[in-house]
Amino acid sequence: MNSCCLNSVLKREHPERFVYAPNYWQWFAHHRNHGLLPEELGNCKSQLEMIKHLGLEVFSRNIYCQEQQGWFGGLAEPVWTGVDFEQKEHFEGKDRVIERIYRTARGPLTEKLRYVFNESTLVQEKFLVDDYERQLEPLAALIQARRWQFLSERFQQIQSQAGPGGVPVAGELYSPLKLFQLLLGPENATFLLIDEPDYARELIQIHEKAQLDLVRQMARSGVKAMMAMDNLDSAFHPPHHVEQYSASFYEKASGICHEHDSLFFIHACGRQRANLALIGSLGVDGLEGVAFPALGDVELEEAMDLSGNRLIITGGISAQEFDRLKTRQQVFDYVGNLFDRLRPYAHRFLLAASCNTPYSAPWETIVHFRDAWLQHGKV
Repeated sequence: MNSCCLNSVLKREHPERFVYAPNYWQWFAHHRNHGLLPEELGNCKSQLEMIKHLGLEVFSRNIYCQEQQGWFGGLAEPVWTGVDFEQKEHFEGKDRVIERIYRTARGPLTEKLRYVFNESTLVQEKFLVDDYERQLEPLAALIQARRWQFLSERFQQIQSQAGPGGVPVAGELYSPLKLFQLLLGPENATFLLIDEPDYARELIQIHEKAQLDLVRQMARSGVKAMMAMDNLDSAFHPPHHVEQYSASFYEKASGICHEHDSLFFIHACGRQRANLALIGSLGVDGLEGVAFPALGDVELEEAMDLSGNRLIITGGISAQEFDRLKTRQQVFDYVGNLFDRLRPYAHRFLLAASCNTPYSAPWETIVHFRDAWLQHGKV
């Protein structure tokens, strides 16, 4: 690994080579759990070891996550005041079913998740709030009662495992708009914002304050990069909603990071075009996993131009590439063309997944992408 190139890009300086920092989280978990790891990875016990085996860069927000428990997180834990929390688990076949119960002074709330073993993915079967008109009081009690504690020692362990040039990204954050989508689902979250704007605004301020406290904890603990796990797609985060509910958080979090020589990223997959100029104006340092057509609505070089002159963008390889690029030569041609287009932006680009490596991706194709990066990556 050539970690000086990663550090150059994080400083927005031109690297000697393009940086390749892939995300193999779901792919590795699936192949490990199903006994499908190729012989070359036989000694690898984690995604991080796979990345190192391939000689690639470590810039990841999920090298520490437990994929059967959540889509992100693992470096911070909630601290409750006046809420009793209980988690129950059972198996249905090989699927792990998780029920989480929050007993507040104003009533209980329950959510249900399922880790689908055959697809190595976690799905939400029941949102915490499914009748918000009846559950507004316990929802408010839950948000008011929660703060977060950053697990600094755990982070230092992960940093040590990543190595001196690796950057574990603390993907522990989410904006107020994402808060409602996580608790109510996108549809009911929209209804809540329309029907109860004053009530929602009060809860937004409480959540933002608690999340900014977590940002400060992480920044003071030496985290080099942190990320809001918002799935910033304009279908669910239209610009007027971002301006109303999330912009304050993004701007303040970015400011705190910059005071401590840290970087603030947002996980972004789906359609980005409408939000790029706004996000670029808020001091945000980067977007992870920007999707391009047909999955997204903007080419990567367009995203670079539309977002200003400082936003770091990761992406370039989506699930569709693993489906349509059948031969080694096709992969080499694709990577060579991509790098030709993005060479002027090499100081703000990380070759990565948009937004994951599918579990169906052939091992041979993964190796072809690594080899194509080695051949074409010189800037």
